[in-house]
Amino acid sequence: MTDPRIEKSLYLDASPSRVWAFLTEPDCLALWFHPSDRALTSPGPYNFWKTTSEAGRPYCWGEVLEAEPETRLVYTFTHEWLSGHPTRVAWTLEAAGEGTRLSLVHDGFGGGPVDGLDALFDHDAGWDAHFTTLREGLKLAEPVV
Repeated sequence: MTDPRIEKSLYLDASPSRVWAFLTEPDCLALWFHPSDRALTSPGPYNFWKTTSEAGRPYCWGEVLEAEPETRLVYTFTHEWLSGHPTRVAWTLEAAGEGTRLSLVHDGFGGGPVDGLDALFDHDAGWDAHFTTLREGLKLAEPVV
């Protein structure tokens, strides 16, 4: 059996450089996903907080594995429900006319403490909600790049 995985693509009315900022910069991440303790532009550990005012334990955490500006970002990703079991999130950005095709592969659910299908359903719905917020954030926020 193959490892359970989520694969999604969406088209965004923003340049790859702007989308990259929304995937990597703490202030931009806070607009659509979760605030980060650092930019995700180089290898190393990171933490996401549930809100910008939250202190204490991180909501999600992992380690940046690859960061190729405006092209590819890969990091491990976990949270309490996964009991720290590391999954992997890989983003690919491609220019699409004046916009960007953003692709996501979220894998590594197999062997975790939560049923793989339950984890897929939960994270799939979560990404859908976050993508809606990403589109809104890209429209409303001041241009970063």
